[in-house]
Amino acid sequence: MFTLEQIKQAHDKVQTADDFTNYIQELINLGVKGYDTHVNDGRVAYYGENDYAVSTDKKYDEIKIAPMANKERFIEFLVMHQDGQTDYFTFCQQAAQSGIAKWRVDIIEMTCTYFDTAGDAIIIEKIPS
Repeated sequence: MFTLEQIKQAHDKVQTADDFTNYIQELINLGVKGYDTHVNDGRVAYYGENDYAVSTDKKYDEIKIAPMANKERFIEFLVMHQDGQTDYFTFCQQAAQSGIAKWRVDIIEMTCTYFDTAGDAIIIEKIPS
């Protein structure tokens, strides 16, 4: 069973996109199978074996998610963020403007999927291992 404190310690080491692979490996070692990040308020729900789950509190005041996804614009924002041009909150605001309601990191499948408000997958990225 993992704790939010253990996850926070692993996450605090992430400074660049290159650090993300090490972060995922630490989560695997802790027993995390995946997590959902909710764009509207920054909550993150981590899940593991046997329906075990822990969730953070909201990280910021609620932001409105655009009702229609704009995949092309979101890809532009995603590339900028992955290149280190934006901070986390700015990226969340840009995701919301693009109609992205949440993203799910599936550690088993090694994917990151971005979903619209209807729950449809807009982009599925393979996480480098």
